[in-house]
Amino acid sequence: MSDKVYIFDTTLRDGEQSPGATMNMGEKVRLARQLERLGVDIIEAGFPAASRGDFESVAQIAAAVKDCQVAGLCRSVQKDIDAAWGAVKGAAQPRIHTFIATSDIHMKFKLGKTREQVLEMTRDSVAYAAGLCPNVEFSAEDASRSEPDFLVQVVRTAIDAGAAVINIPDTVGYAQPQEYGELIAYLMAKVPNSHKAIFSVHCHNDLGLGVANTLAAIKAGARQAEVTLSGIGERAGNAALEEVIMALNVRKDYYNLETGINTSQIYPSCRLLSMIIGQPIPPYKAITGANAFAHESGIHQDGMLKNRQTYEIMTPDSIGKSSSDIVIGKHSGRHALKSKLDELGYRLTEEQLSQVFQAVKNLADKKKQVFMEDVEAVVLEEVYRIPDKFKLIYLSSMSGNMAIPTAALKMEVKGEEKLLSDFGVGPIDAVFNTIDRLVERKPRLTRYSVNAITGGTDAQGEVTVKLEENSITSVGRASDPDIIVASAKAYINALNRLAKKESDPKAEVDYLASGTP
Repeated sequence: MSDKVYIFDTTLRDGEQSPGATMNMGEKVRLARQLERLGVDIIEAGFPAASRGDFESVAQIAAAVKDCQVAGLCRSVQKDIDAAWGAVKGAAQPRIHTFIATSDIHMKFKLGKTREQVLEMTRDSVAYAAGLCPNVEFSAEDASRSEPDFLVQVVRTAIDAGAAVINIPDTVGYAQPQEYGELIAYLMAKVPNSHKAIFSVHCHNDLGLGVANTLAAIKAGARQAEVTLSGIGERAGNAALEEVIMALNVRKDYYNLETGINTSQIYPSCRLLSMIIGQPIPPYKAITGANAFAHESGIHQDGMLKNRQTYEIMTPDSIGKSSSDIVIGKHSGRHALKSKLDELGYRLTEEQLSQVFQAVKNLADKKKQVFMEDVEAVVLEEVYRIPDKFKLIYLSSMSGNMAIPTAALKMEVKGEEKLLSDFGVGPIDAVFNTIDRLVERKPRLTRYSVNAITGGTDAQGEVTVKLEENSITSVGRASDPDIIVASAKAYINALNRLAKKESDPKAEVDYLASGTP
C-alpha cells in the first residue's frame, strides 16, 4: 500500500457552498494558484453544469494551474459529464469527478431510483466519463448511511467501468471515527477489484468529527483526503486541510505517511481565503487561529521559556505563521513592492502593479506601518473587484451622543455623479440609507461584520455585508483604515454583485438541491 496521501482540495467547490463564501472568477483563480503553491495534488474547481459562470471559472482555473490535477464535479448524467469534461479538458492534468447517491433514503426520496437503477447509472456514467478522460473519480454520495454490501456492489461496478479513484463520503457528517474506519477497511477487503483504485474520503463536520473521521479512514487504508481550507463548506463545513495535514505531520510516528504539502504555505493560504471571503479566522481555530500559539498561563509561559516543546507540538514557522514584518512604506519603490508580491505568489500586470503601488502609497500616508496583510487587502480591493456599476467618490459622516448621525456621499451611479445626505440611528445606518437613496434600491441587509486586518488603532477595517433583494443574495467585501468608508465600499460592492446577478441570471444558479458529496 502506498505511503503517500493525496490531498484533494475542494475549497473552490464545496467550500464555496458555505454561506457568504462566494468568490468572483479572479478570486477563484488567485486562490487556485495559491493551492498549487501549497502543494495540493488535486483542485476540485467547481461544478461546471451548475451555471455558465461556474463552467467558465473551472475552465479558467484549468488553464491557469499546471502542477495540480484539476477536477470538475458532475452528477451521473451525460450532460453533466460533458460539461465537466468541457471545462477541465484544457488542464495539464484533468479529472472528471462523478457521483450518485447510494443510501436508501437518498435513492428513495431524492433520486426515486431502485438499487438496480443506481448500479446501472454508476456503470454507464463512469464508463462514459472514462471514454473522455482516463482520470475518473466516482463518489457514492451518503456512503456512510448506505448498506455496506450494496456499497460493495456499487464500488466494484465503478472500478470495473473505469474509475481510478473511489470516494466514500460522509456526506451529512453522520459517521463516528471507529465505524468509518471500519467501513473503509471492509470495502477494501470485500471489493474484489479494490486494488485497482485509490480509496478517498470526504467528511463533513456536522458532529464536529470531519477531521477525526478523515484520519480514521486514512489509518484504515484510504489514500486520498478531500478537504477545504479552514474547513469551510456546506452547513458546519468539511474536514479542514490544515488540521489533517498537521496531524499527519506532527504524528508521523503514528501514521507513517507523507503528503506533498508545503506546510509553510498553510497559514498564507488560509489567510488569503479569509481575506477573499471576508470571514476572519476564529481566534480559537486549531492550527491557524490567533490563539493557536498564544500562552497566557504563568506555568505555560515558564515552561515555554525553558523549552518551547513543553507546550508547543509544532511551531508557528512550520505553518508559515511568522511575525508580521513591515513590508512597504511611503518611501518604498515599485521594485520592493513587486518583489514582495512575487514572494506572496501574486502575478500582476504592469498596469495592475501601478494601481496597487499607488493604493499602497495612499495607505502608507494614513498608517504608521504597512504590513503584509495590508498589502494583500489592497491587491484584493484594487485588482480582483468586479467592474463597478456604482462607485463611491467621497463620503463624510457625523455621529455622537450629541448629534444626529448624518452621512453625505458623492457617488457615480451608472455613469452619472450624484450627491446626497441622509440620517440614521448610527453612522453606518446613515451611510447605508444614503447609498440606498442614491442608487434607488432598498435591499435587506442580512449580515454585517467588521474585522481588523492587523493590530493597532490604525489597522485597516475589513467589512463584509450580505444583501438580499427580490430573492437574490450577494456578499460584498472591502477594507479601509476608516471602518465607515470600508462599510460603504462593502455595501456598494454587494450592490454591484447584486446588479451583475440580475443582469446575468444564468451566471449563478443554485444547484445544491441536486445533491453533492
